[in-house]
Amino acid sequence: MVDEASAIGAILLLTLVTIATRMGGVWIMSYIEITPRIEAFLKYMGASVLISIVVPATLAATPRMWLAVGAAALVTIATRNALGAMVVGTVVAAFARSFSL
Repeated sequence: MVDEASAIGAILLLTLVTIATRMGGVWIMSYIEITPRIEAFLKYMGASVLISIVVPATLAATPRMWLAVGAAALVTIATRNALGAMVVGTVVAAFARSFSL
């Protein structure tokens, strides 16, 4: 079992690593000219990472998750609002679970 000091140390170390990688990315990007191609890449990178996480999990999941992802996809298409889509997907999954779907 992990003692409290080790857990706090691990959290602090991971915090420092996260801050260093984010600051390092900003520092490196300050030397790169932002072309329209790079701007488009950066614009869609977040969505592509989210999709790469959601799709494999959905394919291996239950119909309840398919329903939630489908609802989220429809909200995304209709509103272009990723946060709204995540909220709708979560609510649909919760309702489907409460009704044992």
